[in-house]
Amino acid sequence: MFGNTYFVGPAGLGSVLVTSDAGHVLLDGALPQSAPLIDANIRALGFRTEDVRVIVNSHAHFDHAGGIAALQRASGATVAASPAGARALERGGPVPEDPQFVGGTGFPKVKKVRVVADGETLRVGEVAVTAHFTPGHTPGSTAWTWRSCEGVRCLDVVYADSLNAVSAPDFRFSGDATHPSIVETFRRSIATVEALPCDILLAVHPSFADLDRRLAARAQGAASDPFIDAGACRVYAANARQALERRLEQEK
Repeated sequence: MFGNTYFVGPAGLGSVLVTSDAGHVLLDGALPQSAPLIDANIRALGFRTEDVRVIVNSHAHFDHAGGIAALQRASGATVAASPAGARALERGGPVPEDPQFVGGTGFPKVKKVRVVADGETLRVGEVAVTAHFTPGHTPGSTAWTWRSCEGVRCLDVVYADSLNAVSAPDFRFSGDATHPSIVETFRRSIATVEALPCDILLAVHPSFADLDRRLAARAQGAASDPFIDAGACRVYAANARQALERRLEQEK
């Protein structure tokens, strides 16, 4: 994508590798069946999965956390997540307060998850990825940021979690007799992403950041790099804010 940042996931699901001479950081593991593909993509780039030192998660649903347990075994990496995210990873499915919780387990359980704090930075060599909690889509949702360089040019990269106000049929973001409103929490999360230093936006679903369009423009020789877009996080947040307000109108 830029510098030491590589997309290694399957079509439609984010998985990102950030590399260093001292080891690598992997963000998300996509579906359970995606782990061998992610492993193969890492190796096709000339890197070793065994050199992944840290795996972090955006949110603990089967389509973003499903492959983490297998990738943890393949690499021996430390897995890290927010407190609510760590609980969900270790139980193998969403926690009961998740808007999409329907019971049961959804993906292979992950062992010994390291809990990170909001704003905490994890380091592997010169790679430094920082957690920004963005609860709403799930209680443990987390955006991750880092800087990647090409020569002397260094840019801020954001891997944004979903800000989609979607849920199981009976859940209300505005609250009801069974749980309080999480609307203000969700709005703060949207504002957090909106305010991040953001030269390049990547997302848990690549379509949310127009990955295919940007790749096509790059392949066609666009005059400037289509992935470098300082307004992308603000657009992402604005779209999420509009979607949340539409959902709240529906709940009325």
